[in-house]
Amino acid sequence: MQVFQPAALAQLVERKALNLVVGGSSPPGGVFLFLNFTVVHANGAPMCQVDGNMTIVFLTVSLHVDNKSAPAAAKPRRNEEAERGETEAMVVEVFNKGSSEQSVQPVQEMEGNVVSPDEENAVDPRKEVEFDDDMKPARTGTVLHATAHVVTAVIGSGVLGLPWSIAQLGWLVGTLMLVFFAWVTLYTSNLLADSYRYPDPVTGRRNYTYKDAVSAQLGKRQVIFCAVAQYLNLLGTAVGYTVTTATSMVGLQRSNCFHREGHGSKCHASNIPYMMICGSIQLLLSQFPDFSTLKFISIVAACMSCIYSSIGLGLSLSRVIANGEVRGPLWGTELAAAPKTWAVAQALGNIGFAYSFSMVLIEIQDTVRGPPRFTPENKTMKDAARNGIGITTFFYTLVGCLGYGSFGVKAPGNILTGFGFYNPFWLLDIGNLCVVIHLLGAYQVYAQPIFAAVESSVRARWPESSFLYDEQKARIPFTRHTFTVSKFRLVWRTFFVVLVTLVASAIPFFNDINGLIGAISFFPLTVYFPTALFLNSCGKAGRPECSRKNRWRIWVLRVVSGLITLVAVVGSFQGIIESVKGTRLFHSSN
Repeated sequence: MQVFQPAALAQLVERKALNLVVGGSSPPGGVFLFLNFTVVHANGAPMCQVDGNMTIVFLTVSLHVDNKSAPAAAKPRRNEEAERGETEAMVVEVFNKGSSEQSVQPVQEMEGNVVSPDEENAVDPRKEVEFDDDMKPARTGTVLHATAHVVTAVIGSGVLGLPWSIAQLGWLVGTLMLVFFAWVTLYTSNLLADSYRYPDPVTGRRNYTYKDAVSAQLGKRQVIFCAVAQYLNLLGTAVGYTVTTATSMVGLQRSNCFHREGHGSKCHASNIPYMMICGSIQLLLSQFPDFSTLKFISIVAACMSCIYSSIGLGLSLSRVIANGEVRGPLWGTELAAAPKTWAVAQALGNIGFAYSFSMVLIEIQDTVRGPPRFTPENKTMKDAARNGIGITTFFYTLVGCLGYGSFGVKAPGNILTGFGFYNPFWLLDIGNLCVVIHLLGAYQVYAQPIFAAVESSVRARWPESSFLYDEQKARIPFTRHTFTVSKFRLVWRTFFVVLVTLVASAIPFFNDINGLIGAISFFPLTVYFPTALFLNSCGKAGRPECSRKNRWRIWVLRVVSGLITLVAVVGSFQGIIESVKGTRLFHSSN
């Protein structure tokens, strides 16, 4: 056992005798010095991976130094620290990985500070555990927060278009597809949640992103495939949400125009100014550092999705009552063979992709708290997935079926912005406003994984750049809370938001392109990779053996989902071809 002063530890790092990286990224100098923290694991010895050959086990860590990262080459201010009485010992235990024998040396005295065995194991009960077992700041997410993230990610304004999808499939097939895709998403989400840690789902090494989970088990080639599918889908969703947010803003304007001018008025309005407004708001929201700081935004967004879904549900129910009957044939719209085929293909894609959130599941799970004081992360995430998909299925089924029952085969593509209803106009305004607020938050849920991936890659490439690490505190308006603002984040995320807004403005039919992206990425992200990770880890530490029944279930699921994906891809191509006709770049109007 050895006792290191903070300055001595820095000297070890400088001599490359010890390469310590704490907090997930390496600042200039390669070592973080934190202010007042204590780390405790269930067994009293959390581990931090350093270089390829060593592991550091933190028994007790108490550093009283500057709370900023310190370069290794910096000369320690021993006199100042001594005057303030702030220097305390840091106890670490170093041993070679894979060695069955630990090299333990007697506790040494350094500069008058002696750590007794009792002091080593003592933990101040008044102090909270501020860091997790991977030496990152302690995660604080709960089932509620994770559920809010799931609902925000899953329920989009697409729920208001489900009556059209049910109209193409009919009562029987449409309802069965809603239930089938809900089961598929829940089943594969549970499989993916167990891949957050590997090899053991409770105590194994953390995988911070979907790509990390695939990399840990399936190899480099599949990582590339996963990364392309995931980030292309996330980018496409961000652009699509910009378009849809602007469409709902236009819906607000047109609703009031129809109220003033009458239902026969043209009330044309361009989407592009509203896209600029949406982009301006995202410039601010994008400065939130990471997923864990979005909890409040996700809760608000999830509430908004429930409100506008309830409004659509209430309007549809009132129309059914006014009609005095439930409309719509059993098998949906009666069209010629070719148009019916394209319509069914698009409807299947709309329903299937309306449930998908696998591309952000691991990132959501990385925000929830876990052992030793709380429930394991995989159980928390499974509970959140069950809650989120349950809420989603409830609204999807009621809105889709009641919307079809009220409009029949004439169901609009969006029962709010498609003006299936004109009155009460104030209720339509509330619904569209809730859509706008929800999508502003949902944009961030899909953009944050892109931000994190780019920022971690750039920092790994240029670890010495102060521009990448300099941060300042900023207060959130009208609150007492603060968050960190980084120069690099400000530049890079501003560029991202501007690019997304320009693409959304330039291509008025981008949602059709996004449908194609969603169709292509649905099978690998929602079905293939979760099941592949499950099959690869069967029988390993903490995991049950794969039964023949489970293997057959997975292969049947893959075949059925693959066929549906193929049909949806064809339908999306047809939709793009139809949308391209008669459209111009940077010319979007309603």
